[in-house]
Amino acid sequence: MNRYDQLKKLMDQCRYFKTVCGAGNEDPQEVRRLTMVYALAGACSMDVSANVDVVKGAMQGLDTAELLAEKLGKTIPVRPYINVSVGLKGDPHIRKARIDKDICTQCGNCLDKCLQDAIDDNFVVAQQHCIGCGKCDEQCDVDAIKYYDKRVNLQEIIPECLASGAETLELHAIIADDDAVMADWKLLNSMLKDNYISMCLDRHFLSDVHLLDRIQRAYEISGDRLIIQADGIPMGGGEDDYKSTLQAIAIADIIEKSGIPCKLLASGGTNSKTRELARLCGVHVHGVSIGTYARRIVKHIINRPDFDDNLELIGQAVQIAEQLVKVNIA
Repeated sequence: MNRYDQLKKLMDQCRYFKTVCGAGNEDPQEVRRLTMVYALAGACSMDVSANVDVVKGAMQGLDTAELLAEKLGKTIPVRPYINVSVGLKGDPHIRKARIDKDICTQCGNCLDKCLQDAIDDNFVVAQQHCIGCGKCDEQCDVDAIKYYDKRVNLQEIIPECLASGAETLELHAIIADDDAVMADWKLLNSMLKDNYISMCLDRHFLSDVHLLDRIQRAYEISGDRLIIQADGIPMGGGEDDYKSTLQAIAIADIIEKSGIPCKLLASGGTNSKTRELARLCGVHVHGVSIGTYARRIVKHIINRPDFDDNLELIGQAVQIAEQLVKVNIA
């Protein structure tokens, strides 16, 4: 069975779990550790930034997971897929925060709210860790948080990422400009012809009619290779409750009812309640993508300086991650 058919089977069986390392997360070590842990926990896809070093880090994580599987009593039946995410200008997944020192009062409100620990005590943002989630901005009373888009040259970076081990691609298209979205969508489709390609969408700028029209246009280009990642609240999975994941299921419901024959992933605010809520609501999703929450629950372990050389710590992280994976596959 080829890799496309393997991935199709996983989604048809609703056993697809994607760990989102972060489209803006450019720390190869963190991505390597997350990939290793979640591969051992049963995840079948790792979503990473369009950065060759990060892709290589994810590959190293998969290789290490395969080496450690027997020692930890785990089985990896299908080697997880590495998915590279890119975004258009204006999409929150590719933005980076910076702090304007001329405005900042150094109150410290932003420090504890940063999900990635990307802000140091001097109120400088480490760009390789920032994922543009906006949690710092929500806490700033003086409007000192500014953003800029980190847009990559797709024609240069995507072939390099594919050559380094990436197998699937995703376009974050949470903007209103249809022409810009479809131009990049056509480009990505021309670069990847033999596996799935996904489009991440929410309803921030789009009406339900506009949303479905965009999905239909994407399907006309990609056909059965199309995955739609229904993004409820982008990067909003900090809490583990039904309310946080409600919008992910709501947008998935709209797309499912349209009848457009795409594979459908729930994301954005996803957590341990996502699959359960989908079942309760009668919403059929082929898989679940979890980023913020998936990273948060293992963060205290994988950030330990002795993590890589401590099999007990690795096992602890895998055990935590495994519970999240198990409750989100059919």
